[in-house]
Amino acid sequence: MDHPTSKCSGSCKICTVKLKNLSFDTKDLSDVLKLWGLNLKDIHKEINIEGSPERSEYRVVCEDERGELYVVEKIHRDSFDRKKRIALTLDFLKGKGLGKIGPCKKNLKGEFVSEYKHCFWQIVNYIDGIDLPRPDYVFDKWRGSQLAEFYIDLKDKSSDLPFFNSSEVFSVKDYIYELIKTIKEKKPGMFERLSPVVVFLEKDFMKAYDSFPVSFCHGDYHMLNMVWGESQINAVIDWEFSGIKPEIYDVANMLGCLGIEHPNSLTNELVIEFLSKLKEAGLFSEVSWKYLLEFVVAQRFAWLSEWLRKDDLEMQDLEEYYIKLLIEKKDVLKNCWDSLSDSKEELICLS
Repeated sequence: MDHPTSKCSGSCKICTVKLKNLSFDTKDLSDVLKLWGLNLKDIHKEINIEGSPERSEYRVVCEDERGELYVVEKIHRDSFDRKKRIALTLDFLKGKGLGKIGPCKKNLKGEFVSEYKHCFWQIVNYIDGIDLPRPDYVFDKWRGSQLAEFYIDLKDKSSDLPFFNSSEVFSVKDYIYELIKTIKEKKPGMFERLSPVVVFLEKDFMKAYDSFPVSFCHGDYHMLNMVWGESQINAVIDWEFSGIKPEIYDVANMLGCLGIEHPNSLTNELVIEFLSKLKEAGLFSEVSWKYLLEFVVAQRFAWLSEWLRKDDLEMQDLEEYYIKLLIEKKDVLKNCWDSLSDSKEELICLS
């Protein structure tokens, strides 16, 4: 419910935040912060938190008595081990000198996760940013530089991560086959429409898949998983899917997400700048670059799975259309990405 005043104090008994059948009042949040040695001053429900709210059961911005802002998150019980490993990973990367990330804070016991009332909690510093100007941001050249610079640094700093090994590699190929099997059983019409896409991937990509080099990846690297400033990335967030994956996984995801926002962005300045800097850095193997377009197509199956899970029929239709558009325009895209020069051919004109 809304608080009757513009702000609530740390001693307020009225402010209660509810999620499903759970509620956390001011005293609960105050007690949680004390586990980190922080004293609650205010709760800022009006502050929008960047990133997906589905990553936690509940989250809110709290202010301590020094005026510092923190994102307080109640995490899913079954995600405890993964959250702990993510926290350790970000702490390691921060220690290596990787900037623009927000590691979890250690509590008074030196741990990243605290238990309170049989619930698990994490705290990170709140990082302020500005909204992306959608959809025009996909054409901003300077953002391509920012994306590449962070990613080059990430690959360098994560080369000797101790928390992952090669036996944990996520397979997009296996994921697609499993999803297609489910679609065939539950949505035969969609299966028929997607069959040519599977044939396209099986022609070469699936055969070459096991030869792709792997490395640590963010796992969900796209523009909305960043806190943006006026001319720079303030922070890269939402590391829930990080792990060992084909080395070019994040690049394919970034391109796919830019393109579904506006297909013409895939041959425009942001993308060209992004790819140019990555190639200049010698970041990926020849085989990874060779199959980049196919990898973008393959990655869209993960997004299609998301729309199926949410029963979002509109996005399912859009995803199908977009996947087929990528294949239809494959020669234009490959030529553009190989030559690293803008293409004057519009993939599609969106009004």
